[in-house]
Amino acid sequence: MLPAERRDFLLARLRSTGKVVAKDIAAEIGVAEDNIRRDLRDLAAAGLCQRVYGGALPAAAAAADYATRVAVAADSKRRVAALAAGLIPVGGTAILDGGTTALAVVSALPADLVATIVTHSPTVAAALVSHPTVDVYVLGGRLFKHSAVTCGAATTEAASRITADVFLLGVTGVHHRAGLTTGDPDEAAMKRVLASRAAETYVLASAEKIGAASPFEVLPLSEVAGVVTDLPADHAELGHLRDAGVSLILPRARPAGARGE
Repeated sequence: MLPAERRDFLLARLRSTGKVVAKDIAAEIGVAEDNIRRDLRDLAAAGLCQRVYGGALPAAAAAADYATRVAVAADSKRRVAALAAGLIPVGGTAILDGGTTALAVVSALPADLVATIVTHSPTVAAALVSHPTVDVYVLGGRLFKHSAVTCGAATTEAASRITADVFLLGVTGVHHRAGLTTGDPDEAAMKRVLASRAAETYVLASAEKIGAASPFEVLPLSEVAGVVTDLPADHAELGHLRDAGVSLILPRARPAGARGE
């Protein structure tokens, strides 16, 4: 098998099973394990997979730049946002992360919701301008343009003075082994700070994030109250997450015989 054919094989296996174990693939196709590891390094350098110990996981599509992510899994993000909006307590304080799913949460908020929302996302803050009964606090700092959020020392200092009921966390990967991940170490650190300021943290996980991984850990799965996703309850990765003790917030099953919209 030629190197290009091996790499195509590896990508197909990632799509079908959600992981590649280098030693198993090497034995299966009869090549040296070093060849498979080299192929995985090449694929990772091209952004086509995320290397982990012993093999690789699918790369997170959500790690693309902000403008690109707007068009990724838009329907899934709207469904996740509708579920997540219900986690913001009436009269309470919520920290809302940046990103396209967080922006969809703003659109899903009830028009009569009375609450305080803290965010380090200028786009989320701007979207909340028209909400009549939500008080908005914006955490200032250096703008990280890739995700359109502030981060760094000034943002951390401002966040340290906030206490919230809930944090709606955006990540680019949710995986039962890799945990909650994102593509930038400073952004990952900022998310940890925000999580530390809330009583509960819930993960906004549209379909493309489940089973994917990015280079930098945000939090282990054990440190969040739940993962909000719209994937079917019998999805294989959701089963792995349940086995890891993760609470899942899923859409209610449609009653038998119910008609579609």
